[in-house]
Amino acid sequence: MDIKSNKRDFRANKLKIGTRGSPLALAQALEVKKEITNHHNLDDKSIEIITISTKGDRILDRPLTEIGGKGLFTEEIEEKLYNHEIDIAVHSMKDMPTEFPNGLGINTFLKREDFRDSFVSLKYNSINELPKGAVVGSSSIRRKAQLLSIRSDLKVVEFRGNVQTRLDKLKNGIADATFLACAGLIRLGMEDLVNPISPKTMMPAVAQGIIGIEQRLSDTDITDLISPLNHNETMLQVLTERSFLKVLDGSCRTPIGSISKIDGKKIYLSGQVLRPDGSEIISGNWEGTVDNPIDLGTMAGNEIKEKIDDSFFKKEDLSY
Repeated sequence: MDIKSNKRDFRANKLKIGTRGSPLALAQALEVKKEITNHHNLDDKSIEIITISTKGDRILDRPLTEIGGKGLFTEEIEEKLYNHEIDIAVHSMKDMPTEFPNGLGINTFLKREDFRDSFVSLKYNSINELPKGAVVGSSSIRRKAQLLSIRSDLKVVEFRGNVQTRLDKLKNGIADATFLACAGLIRLGMEDLVNPISPKTMMPAVAQGIIGIEQRLSDTDITDLISPLNHNETMLQVLTERSFLKVLDGSCRTPIGSISKIDGKKIYLSGQVLRPDGSEIISGNWEGTVDNPIDLGTMAGNEIKEKIDDSFFKKEDLSY
């Protein structure tokens, strides 16, 4: 597809933001809209949010591992970005593949929200309180592997759907507990459900809690419009963690956790890869400088990769 620059006056023509249609996705798109209007003093009516149904949103009766990977939540949105039906797309970075279609990319990231996972239950307050054989719902193979690594006596069942759907499943007794990202709960105004789990117990997904704005890279007007929204420290974390993920060929089939911290000129990275059944964890801690975030993530990924083989992610371990 030919990607052409889209020159226009955003005060005279509506800027179109593409997003998935879940309440959380819409909340994130609204956050981006607010940032743009505030920074550029644009009228609220000058920006339109367009909801786009993705394959990952439509197929809820099967695990993501059976129907594809992270691209399930981006393909239809990126198609509209290519075709100039939207000007930018708003994504949760933890859902993004490590490779972008030719001509598209993300260089603008809003400040990271709480990166931790939250334990959510109507009966219990923590993983340790769950009785033997309790049922936990999760669609994340990372969370499943991490949970089983500390509580192999628990049963994990498939739990697809948005935040509200998962909460309804808890109310209906389908599971005793589930996990949700703290960032999502905060952005939905559900702070009362935030019950953070230490990253030492459950290391978060790569780039969890970060909103990215995807664009046509040739579109300089869009670059000028959104680049002032970029939070530099968050960008360094994204570059570090996603470089780690890229080396390990991360997808929804791969249980990988990672988190980075910026302290002055230093970047501190922690990462782990797990067998899908939680029986083994390969992890490490690394440090580098803010001048070379990609090199740090790549080095860390290669160190982990040297310690595992193809059998580490054998298919039979992926079933729920």
